[in-house]
Formats: sequence, structure tokens, C-alpha cells
Amino acid sequence: MPTPRKTYQPVRHRRPVRGRGKFLVGFALAVVLLALLRYFVPGLGASIKQHFYHDDAAVVDAADTLRMAQQHTDSLLLTRRPPLALLDAQGRPVKHRVVSVPTFADAFPDLNDVQLASAKYSGIAQCADRDEALRSLDRLVYIGDCPYYAVKPLHHSIPYLVPRAATLLSEIGRNFLDSLAAKGIPFHKMMVTSVLRTQQDVERLRRHNGNASEQSCHQYGTTFDISYNNFVRVQDPDLPPQVETWAVTLKSVLAEVLNDQRRRGTCYVKYEYRQSCFHVTVR
Repeated sequence: MPTPRKTYQPVRHRRPVRGRGKFLVGFALAVVLLALLRYFVPGLGASIKQHFYHDDAAVVDAADTLRMAQQHTDSLLLTRRPPLALLDAQGRPVKHRVVSVPTFADAFPDLNDVQLASAKYSGIAQCADRDEALRSLDRLVYIGDCPYYAVKPLHHSIPYLVPRAATLLSEIGRNFLDSLAAKGIPFHKMMVTSVLRTQQDVERLRRHNGNASEQSCHQYGTTFDISYNNFVRVQDPDLPPQVETWAVTLKSVLAEVLNDQRRRGTCYVKYEYRQSCFHVTVR
């Protein structure tokens, strides 16, 4: 019988896994590099750790600072006001002179980013439009013409503030009237020109006023503007007309009051040259 032929199957060789080899080489190089860095720069690990955890610590510190500032402001605003002394021990009128501040820009330098942190912490959430703002009235109080100030007809804002800001506004208005009385100046009420703005208000305002900030502190109910050019005269209609008081004198007295509040730590103040107002945010 013929011998059966043997069949041979071709031998298939496996290709080397090049990807795995490259990974192992790269891993070994990374280990060596890290070992060298640790040997020559021993403090690198601590520096990296500090870098990654620094931001969280800064956020905590900022929140604590804002909370303490808020508590300090509340304690000052709730403190009983001392009686106004208009007469000396002999019963003679005491008349103080107008001092004002050296320069308005230097005395009131608090920029928007400084005020914004307090506004976000103490205020309400931003409201998209007036309807949403009205749904936030449980956290706001209405402000209107009162014995301490007048409110200008508003077009780009609505007359609401958080209670702390409303208290500050009343305090400033009362101090302004006290200062006028102490200086022998006829009574004038200060004029509030802008209060709470919605995001829609800000967008509309920016179409006409390129200086208006998109990140406005007015959106949180913590901020108000006081005109330094317009005041409301308070006069008894049965008495002869009062002597006209120059607006620059009233502006100087208002600046004294705001400077005192700012130094006490109750508010931030920015002197707005183009808008002719003092921009005030409660702390």
C-alpha cells in the first residue's frame, strides 16, 4: 500500500504586542522622572498639595469674612442712635461747618467687583424679569418717599431692597437730615435714583448706557444709588421761602455722611462721575 503523505500546517507566528511594550517603557520613564524630581525638589509635593487645596481654603475664608462683616453691620445698624445736640450747655445754637471729603474719587473707591461679593452673599438670587422679582417679595421690602429720602420715578429698576439695605438707606437719610440741622442748612431730602434691577432691566439699560455693568450689584437687592445733584427741599408752606442752598453744599454734606458710614464698615461706596450718584452696597 502506498504510504500516506503527511500534511503540514504552516506555523503562524504571533506579532509582538508593540503597544504594551511602549506603555511599559513610558511607565518606567515616568517613574524615574518622578523619582528624580522628588530627590532634587523635596518640597514639590507640598507645593502641589497647597496649590490644589488653596482655592477651597480661600473660599472658606471669604465666606467667613463676609459673614463677620454682615454681623458687624447689623450690630451697628441696630445700635440706638444718640440724641442730636443742637444746643450747647449754655443753650446757644451749635453750628458745625461743612467739611466734606478731600476728593470724592479717593474717598469712595469701592469698585463693582468689591461690592459684588457682598451683594451676592447678602442679597437675593438674580431675577430674570419683573414677574420673577415679584415672586421674591418675601425677602424684600418696599421703599418709597418717606421723611428721610425721596425716590425718583424709576424706569430701569423697581423700589425694593433686602431689609438690611433698606435699614442702611434710612440710616443714611436720617444722618443727612441731622447733619443739615447741625450745620444750620435748610432741610433737603436726598434722592434715590436706582434700586433693584432684574436681568431684563440690565439688558435694557445697557442698550442706552454703555457704562452699565452686566454684573450689576443692583440685581441682588443690596444696592442703591443716591444722586448728588438732585435734592428735595423740605419747607413749611406757611413760612417765607428759604434761601436757596447750593447743590455743591448738599453734596458735601452727603459725602460726609457716606464717608462716616463707610469708615464704620456698614457699606461700600463708589463715586459715579458720569451717573452723578453715589453707588452704595450694604456690607
